[in-house]
Amino acid sequence: MADGHTHNSTAHQAHLSRRSALRLGGGIAAAGLGTLGLTACSGDGAGTGGLGGGSGSGAKGDPKKGEITVWSWQGPAAELKSLVPEFNKTNPGIKVTVQDIGNPAIWDKITAGMAAGGQGLADVLHIGVDYLPGYVERFPGGLADLAPLGATAHKDSFAQGLWGTVSPDNKRVNALPWEANSAGFYYRADIFEKAGVDPDALQTWDDTIEAGKKIKAKTGVHLLGIDKPASQPDAANLFQTLLQLQGVFYFDLEGRITLDSPEAVRALTLIRTMNDAGLVSDLAGGWNALMSSLKKGTNAVVPYPTWFGGIIEEQVPAESGKWRVRLPPAVRPGGPTAATVNSTHLAVAGSSRHQAAAWAFIEFALTRPASQVKIYRGKGIAPALMKAYEDNVFHEPSKYFGGQRKGEIFLAALKAKSPAVNYTSDYARALKLVTDAQSKVLLKGAEPAEVLAEAAAELARQTGRKAAK
Repeated sequence: MADGHTHNSTAHQAHLSRRSALRLGGGIAAAGLGTLGLTACSGDGAGTGGLGGGSGSGAKGDPKKGEITVWSWQGPAAELKSLVPEFNKTNPGIKVTVQDIGNPAIWDKITAGMAAGGQGLADVLHIGVDYLPGYVERFPGGLADLAPLGATAHKDSFAQGLWGTVSPDNKRVNALPWEANSAGFYYRADIFEKAGVDPDALQTWDDTIEAGKKIKAKTGVHLLGIDKPASQPDAANLFQTLLQLQGVFYFDLEGRITLDSPEAVRALTLIRTMNDAGLVSDLAGGWNALMSSLKKGTNAVVPYPTWFGGIIEEQVPAESGKWRVRLPPAVRPGGPTAATVNSTHLAVAGSSRHQAAAWAFIEFALTRPASQVKIYRGKGIAPALMKAYEDNVFHEPSKYFGGQRKGEIFLAALKAKSPAVNYTSDYARALKLVTDAQSKVLLKGAEPAEVLAEAAAELARQTGRKAAK
């Protein structure tokens, strides 16, 4: 492949599956943690805290020796495993075992281990941005503070906004950023050309809606697809992207509710306008429906993050040369076109007896450019580590994407100013309310401002959080 790496759809589907685990309050934010309890404790983590030891019952241990276990899933697990031989050249006394727990299984397993006072947890935990705050808030001490281990030395090494995500108070460091996915705008160049639309001229989403009308009229192809009945939580992906392009989210940095902000109303109104104009195909059924629409060419645009480029190459190889990518249009004229829409991190369990050794592996994997370049070449996982982007692999033209230097497009997004995002421990609840609100708008013609106000009030009722207003 021209851009120097291969992809694995199961690895990338994990981004979707992670949220699927949150469906109907099934995630940590709404699960009855008492009942979730002790059932999934496997005791296979080398760094167990012992019975009744409490989540923070671990020890720093020897930075040069020990046996550590790492939990990840699919593609990322394979890549971490591939780093071990190189790591052992400089750390021969640390035995590393990487386990592919699977996704979404890993979230229940981590939750259960934390609920059991850290018993059975691995030493190193791969955690998505939507789960990290929940673990931190619900289980104080469940994750080790990486600051005393030396994490703050890397504070300026990552893409903007990510340090604020892993270290909200700028003191305690809960994890280190691994992967940073920026909002993308993948499109079929041949369909745009047939419709006489210049994709580079789309400055705003209003422009994009007008372009979508032309595309539909001339080619019969929809602008984009959304899972209208919200059969999967990922139905809110576009809404969430439109929020983040305006620098807001479901909560502000203090954890207050911003679900019904003017920006949120604007985002949902744009989605309604597209839908009313007949530009939105229905992707009910989630991932499989998305893959099917990709193969059938029912949508001219797929507004998905960095990692989705590999999925397109894998699913429709015969369309090489027909696809292009750019950053999404701004919501308002002159507004931002860059947003980090999801990220993953590596953390150390508070119950680990080998925290220093665990940290040594994390530091090797996430702060060393050569490690991140190897991972990118292997599975196309876009690093949060900015220095990694000096490697040629991010600057090579992609034959599939018509010679575009795809890595440079997303690098520009990571360099742009991007605020920290606070998912809080109540993200699952917010997401459920948002997808329900969006379905009411798309399927029943409800007013965006009204359904978002109702959702915000219900979220406040469920969580006791205050509104930001």
